[in-house]
Amino acid sequence: MSNTPHELAEEFPQAVDKIHTMKLENAHFARLCDEYHEVNRAIHRAETRAEVVSEEHETSLRRTRMTLKDEISKMLSA
Repeated sequence: MSNTPHELAEEFPQAVDKIHTMKLENAHFARLCDEYHEVNRAIHRAETRAEVVSEEHETSLRRTRMTLKDEISKMLSA
């Protein structure tokens, strides 16, 4: 596990196996997970000041992560 907070395995610990299976079987779900991972890493880089971004951009990234997480959650519970 990485040191980056908010990884999907942390956010949905009860669904780790289901996430893996759905990523293999559903291209849309896999793309959402990949996008979530990319956005989450960008937020982590901004929070740790490894990459300087504006406050507005960081807020936008957080909103995107929340939207992706909501969509992933809906698909997991369907």
